[in-house]
Amino acid sequence: MYQAAGLATDDEELKAEAVREGLRVVDENFSADVITIAIATEIHQLVKEITANPDPYRGVKDEEIRISRELISEVSPAYHQDFKGYLALSALGNVIDFFRDFDTIRGDMRGQVEFFLDDSDKFERKLEKATNVLLLADNSGEVFFDLPLVKWMARFVLVTYVVKESPVQDDTTLDDLRIAGLEGELDRVITTGIATPGVLLHLASDEFKREFAAADLILAKGMGYYEALSEFPGDGRILYCLMAKCQPVADSLAVPLNSYVAMLR
Repeated sequence: MYQAAGLATDDEELKAEAVREGLRVVDENFSADVITIAIATEIHQLVKEITANPDPYRGVKDEEIRISRELISEVSPAYHQDFKGYLALSALGNVIDFFRDFDTIRGDMRGQVEFFLDDSDKFERKLEKATNVLLLADNSGEVFFDLPLVKWMARFVLVTYVVKESPVQDDTTLDDLRIAGLEGELDRVITTGIATPGVLLHLASDEFKREFAAADLILAKGMGYYEALSEFPGDGRILYCLMAKCQPVADSLAVPLNSYVAMLR
């Protein structure tokens, strides 16, 4: 909340008010029965309302888009032009996150992706029998790294790229696709219908719920979707593709911090 408030306004009084309200939300709602994404959603909404800034992370997202556009052509030749190679390249894009500095991001992107948990073969076998796939997008710069995978899968199945309805943190929105100049590169795009990290299914749009239920397979990018969807029983459809950038997520997955994961559940 401190970062969001600082990005949203230069007004110290408004920053302080946003932080106070955010701490109140945590104090009133934090428990083992409430997922952190639900709390984060309320905090981010409060910050936007108090500061009258509908997109506090706009500058962060613009920089993520710039860096990703710059680096994709540099790093992509190191990856095979097949499903596993494009999945690894997509995972590399998940290095980006609003709480990581850009020097660290650049350094990590020049390293090779090796999945600590790797169910990519299982997912690819399922893909051979699938007809439609949802790809749940994460941070705004990642679309450059997702695009080769989307285009590869689109030769065999209908791929729907899912972004956020409106700004939350640095997650991708329709407007971000336009700013990145990539809105015409994706055949089918829908939104979750809400502005939450990951997705809170009970708040999502009817369209998203229908698409989510009907999809043969779902490729969920990033920690937010893992935190939100892993609360439900696994049905063998969802491949979580992410870098475990925080200790609680790494512990939940039983992997070292900053490991890459492609886990089918």
